[in-house]
Amino acid sequence: MSRSREAPLRVADVGSDRDQLGHVAAADLMPLPADWPEQELPPLAASTRESTACILDDTTILPIPRPKNRAEEEALVAKFLAGVRKLFEVENNWGFLPVLTTSIEHCARCNTCSNACHVFEGSGRNEMYRPLFRSEILRRLYLQHVAKQPLAAWRHGAVELNWRTVARLGELAYRCNLCRRCAQTCPLGVDNGLLAREIRKIFSQEMGLAPPELHERGTMLQLKIGSSTGMNKLVAKDNLEFIDEDFSAQTGFELHTPWDVKGADILLVHNAGEILSWPENVAAFSILFQAAGLSWTMSSELCGYDSVNYGVFYDDVQLARIVLQHAKVAKELGVKKIVLGECGHAHKALVVIADRLLPAELRIPRESCFPLLRDIVFSGKLKLDPERNDFPVTLHAPCNVTRLMGITEPQREIVRLICPQFREMTPRGAHNYCCGGGSGLAIMSRGNLQDWRVKVAGRRKLAQILEAFADCRGPQIPKYVCAPCSNCKGQIRDLIQHYQLLEREKMIYSGVVELVVNAMADLKPGFIKWGEEDE
Repeated sequence: MSRSREAPLRVADVGSDRDQLGHVAAADLMPLPADWPEQELPPLAASTRESTACILDDTTILPIPRPKNRAEEEALVAKFLAGVRKLFEVENNWGFLPVLTTSIEHCARCNTCSNACHVFEGSGRNEMYRPLFRSEILRRLYLQHVAKQPLAAWRHGAVELNWRTVARLGELAYRCNLCRRCAQTCPLGVDNGLLAREIRKIFSQEMGLAPPELHERGTMLQLKIGSSTGMNKLVAKDNLEFIDEDFSAQTGFELHTPWDVKGADILLVHNAGEILSWPENVAAFSILFQAAGLSWTMSSELCGYDSVNYGVFYDDVQLARIVLQHAKVAKELGVKKIVLGECGHAHKALVVIADRLLPAELRIPRESCFPLLRDIVFSGKLKLDPERNDFPVTLHAPCNVTRLMGITEPQREIVRLICPQFREMTPRGAHNYCCGGGSGLAIMSRGNLQDWRVKVAGRRKLAQILEAFADCRGPQIPKYVCAPCSNCKGQIRDLIQHYQLLEREKMIYSGVVELVVNAMADLKPGFIKWGEEDE
């Protein structure tokens, strides 16, 4: 049934005993090209519905066990409420308390944030996906049950505190990509993205509930063997040797990735997903650093070759454990600074949030790769032929690099120089839309999560990409989506596959460094490929 036929959803409905709080109907989604019919989300398995408290919408991300009796219901609520209290205690949340308190106390309920939210827009403006809907639930629960403000329910509106409210709020925190476009738009500076992450923290740090992709198969695996991909250091080094050999042959450039060089100027840290899924990105960095004559190294130690830090999405304790490990690796090698490859959330974790966590002796300089890449490209050390990139190119702006850190121009300057048919997305830079895979969602595919991610969360980004290529639509002209972030590439890959954009539009994706290497006149041509015909 289309949402338009249902009664309007209210914040107070979150504790209701209905089977699902809301429904995501294909007919209600933001329109795409008319000849692209959209199918309904596939239903969840009966076993999932029986065992998991999936009572929000048509999918589930957080594995909350469905309570079997009243005692389990009350225990779930009690743990949640204890976690809310800790969020507002300095000793338990000193890193984020000031912004949290401001965002709780000063919302004007103007809903300006809704018009900035790609999930709300992509869903066809579904009420439960408004940033304010999620935040208002937390706000009312805090004012009524923790701050115990006089007449709070009368002044701000009542929300029933029961297990359904708790379970739905947990799921709602994972219907947000934490892109913080809402915070950028808010006239009062309320950060609804931060509020979503704080809710996630309650479930992980207090209730022991987190998506397995982020925790068991992410953080814990990385701390155990060194990488969230499952690669230990021997496998990582073997893979890099193969990458060096393959791309030396392909490009004619004798490539040697340096490992564990003490006293180097730069420790380069990649998202290890690049080594497995996008080796051309790793090779391109090595080619550029080597061609520019930089003093650099990679580390084979624990976390030294993997910049992933999924704690940034769900848990401060896990975030800090990996931040400390990254800093220790750099300190032990004696490098002058850490440079992060094309991974947006690693920028946020190790460059921004780490400043609140690292002790003074571990505060080694940490930088984004993009200003350095711009300096290499404009240094005159590379012989560049832009005609090798004479195809339509648009540039996606990863949220944590652009909106959070303000790094918008270096990568744009590079692409302008070496891509004759570069065209901007609208809006661009810090106002760009999230890919829809941010905050860890890009690596989730349980049940129908991937369908929700590409059909709902990624819908606005897909439309934005198509709008950028409006003058060259169709399979006759090859197109390149430059997405300089590992998580963003994973999401855009899935968008391209789901909507058959390689066949429909001859569209591919990759990063900034691949474009630079593709333009290097001294290398064999064809570093970027569009398919089997280019092999």
